Amino acid sequence: MPEPLERPLLFLDVDGPLIPFGAPVPYLDGRSDDRMVPRRLPSGSNPLLARIDSRHGVRLSALPCDLVWATTWMAEANEAISPLLGLPELPVVDWPDSDEEGPLHWKTRGLVEWAAGRPFVWVDDEITDADRVWVSAHHHGRALLHGVDARCGLTRADLIVIADWLGRL
Repeated sequence: MPEPLERPLLFLDVDGPLIPFGAPVPYLDGRSDDRMVPRRLPSGSNPLLARIDSRHGVRLSALPCDLVWATTWMAEANEAISPLLGLPELPVVDWPDSDEEGPLHWKTRGLVEWAAGRPFVWVDDEITDADRVWVSAHHHGRALLHGVDARCGLTRADLIVIADWLGRL
């Protein structure tokens, strides 16, 4: 009997995709269901967490993939962000120490290594064409490197692109 196929991975960055850097935008793509609703946080919390759209948890959980934190927040993403999104504790990419300079994003090699041939989506606001070319040449599975506009963060339109790509696997 053949081995069951492993689900694709979705590597998720926090700063930019989930915590937009721009001023809060009343409507991200002109539709009322993308309205950003600032929330109150407990005293002492990182004030940027108020920018997280809690509805993204349901939207991300509905995707046919395994979610993985790919962020400098590391394990703190599970402590501070997963509860805001209603997500369980997720695996976290442990970044290797690297002093490599060059055109690649510092996460690129580590994500390809972590994926180990599994199909993956990488959602980040700092992806470049150099990353896409390198992943295409060095990853032995399918990959979607999806850049998000850090000014407005992850939108429903982004999630539709990701869901369509996952659906074609």
